[in-house]
Amino acid sequence: MPTITYIDADGESRTVEAAENATVMETALKHDIPGIIGECGGACACATCHVYVDEAWMDRVGPAEEMEQGMLDFATDVRENSRLACQIFMTPELDGLVVHTPVRQG
Repeated sequence: MPTITYIDADGESRTVEAAENATVMETALKHDIPGIIGECGGACACATCHVYVDEAWMDRVGPAEEMEQGMLDFATDVRENSRLACQIFMTPELDGLVVHTPVRQG
């Protein structure tokens, strides 16, 4: 199983296993990762699963699609590496993915 490391705004790190094809948001909720709310349940209809993809992973994760970009307008402190965790699906190529959670969700 691929792993994801979530790093919160205080620098605390949590590494968990993710089912293949599960989203970064689903995995966070399953493992009670603080800082990821996922109010819309992964429908890309809110921005409460906003994360910052670690720079080392940006090429593999790729940019946000147009719909996701529109939802990121509702997030707080959007950056170049901002993504919605509900739109990142885990694959073997993303094993070891590192994401950072913002200080607060929008």
